[in-house]
Amino acid sequence: QVQLVQSGGGLVQAGDSLRLSCAASGRTFSSYAMGWFRRAPGKERELVAGISRSGDHAYYASSVQGRFTISRDNAKRTVYLQMNSPKPEDTAVYYCAAADIDVGTRAADFGSWGQGTQVTVSS
Repeated sequence: QVQLVQSGGGLVQAGDSLRLSCAASGRTFSSYAMGWFRRAPGKERELVAGISRSGDHAYYASSVQGRFTISRDNAKRTVYLQMNSPKPEDTAVYYCAAADIDVGTRAADFGSWGQGTQVTVSS
């Protein structure tokens, strides 16, 4: 198992930028695909972005494609979500997650979760 601790988040104005971080401890970080999910009020949890173990492959929900960037630094055992030009509809609790496979695309693929962080985008 890997333990995940998130940082970042908060209140941001639409069009500004925000970066979320997720630091891992425990098993070898580079063994895990990583993902960022979010849950907005009244909506189901959705995958926002994912990245492979090596960082060579990243994928995004269509709603954030071109605005958000997921990256990882395996030496620092940290994954990031850079949120550029956020919109009010991006308001949600964001979770990082780790999957013990090369690429995870479903919530069920991910066995370890961060504590969640609120992101609120004001218009």
